[in-house]
Amino acid sequence: MVAEMWVENCQETECFMNGLVKRNPGQPEFHQAVKEFVLTVMPYVKQNPQYQQAQILERLTEPDRIIIYRVTWQDDDGNIRVNRAWRVQFNNSIGPYKGGLRFHPTVTLSVLKFLGFEQIFKNSLTGLPMGGGKGGSNFNPKGKSDSEVMRFCQSMMTELSHHIGQHTDVPAGDIGVGAREISYLFGQYKRIQNEFTGVLTGKGLPFGGSLVRTEATGYGCVYFCENMLNLVGDSIRGKTVAVSGAGNVAIYAVEKATELGAQAVTMSDSSGFIHDPDGIDAEKLAFVKDLKEVRRGRISEYVEKFPGATFHAGQRPWSVPCEVAIPCATQNEISLDDAKTLLANGVKVVCEGANMPTELDGVNAFLEAGVLFGPAKAANAGGVAVSGLEQSQNALRLTWTRNEVDEKLREIMEEIHAKCVRHSDGNGQVNYVRGANIAGFIKVADAMLAYGAV
Repeated sequence: MVAEMWVENCQETECFMNGLVKRNPGQPEFHQAVKEFVLTVMPYVKQNPQYQQAQILERLTEPDRIIIYRVTWQDDDGNIRVNRAWRVQFNNSIGPYKGGLRFHPTVTLSVLKFLGFEQIFKNSLTGLPMGGGKGGSNFNPKGKSDSEVMRFCQSMMTELSHHIGQHTDVPAGDIGVGAREISYLFGQYKRIQNEFTGVLTGKGLPFGGSLVRTEATGYGCVYFCENMLNLVGDSIRGKTVAVSGAGNVAIYAVEKATELGAQAVTMSDSSGFIHDPDGIDAEKLAFVKDLKEVRRGRISEYVEKFPGATFHAGQRPWSVPCEVAIPCATQNEISLDDAKTLLANGVKVVCEGANMPTELDGVNAFLEAGVLFGPAKAANAGGVAVSGLEQSQNALRLTWTRNEVDEKLREIMEEIHAKCVRHSDGNGQVNYVRGANIAGFIKVADAMLAYGAV
């Protein structure tokens, strides 16, 4: 009976996906995100026909609107440069659109639609009133001067300002969009609109930013990991942790894991990864922070400073034996082969710090092996959770202390974990993918039902 239901579910999902792919050709990342979601949610929708009758899945997978525009700017040599930018306003059923801006040459509409779709349910899981959106540009800030980045951001915001607002759409940072870029964007918005409002999050502390926002995604991911382990009577203390990436998420995942007694042994960037078998302690992490946040150098410089480590050019860290894997770099960085390697080396927990870093076949391999698998929409929700807290502080015109924000973050991650457990399949092992998808879906779907055909 279970096998028959599984086959029927797969057939219905395949039928749904055929229609979605036909309507959205050439968007593989978006297709992947929707398929992973629909596979787990379809049985729940069938059990609750009101969602099927109202075509909720069909409506959820169609963005409310997509804004595409040209960004024209001038480089330091006086040359006119042109980039493309997008804002995908996916669903605002439970609050203003909320989601980051990404600046990277690999940014496409498909990538932003996958990110915006995931953001709907991630934001729902936080319990805060935030809808789902995403945006960005194929602009590459690497190698650009501060003046060039400023001119690009000002030009981009000149158009984006028509489509956002504290009650409409509140962007934040993402890959390639850090404190510098958010500051330039916010300054231009303030100049154009002549108002000081919390229209962007991730701002600097002197002008409305929140304490712990920089650390939030990495900290939150480790808090979620610890909750998963605690549920089975274990802890992250004493565990060997492999982390990918060297941006904010990776840096602060390493920091929090170390604080909780784990030993992080890897970090990476696009050039390769470093393996430090002695662990990346506070002193070593301070070097990485300076290297990546101030000097904008390459992770390979780590081994020059700490010769006990090794650098592996052009590779990802998933060949390093570990008990906990925390992918914090980018989408699809763990393939099926990588998953098999991690399993062969004894991984017990995979907690996603990046957005959709594991390919669908890899996710299935982890679930079949009984690994504790924390999907991104739950595990990396800490960043947007503190963005939501930043919005609250801006609206109230006050600032919470570091301890207050960190405690609220910890509580939100605990509640997200509880929701995932509550909506899992109940067959002994918690299926966090199913639990996160259904818990995130219910709140948004019920709001859509309440509004009628809009």
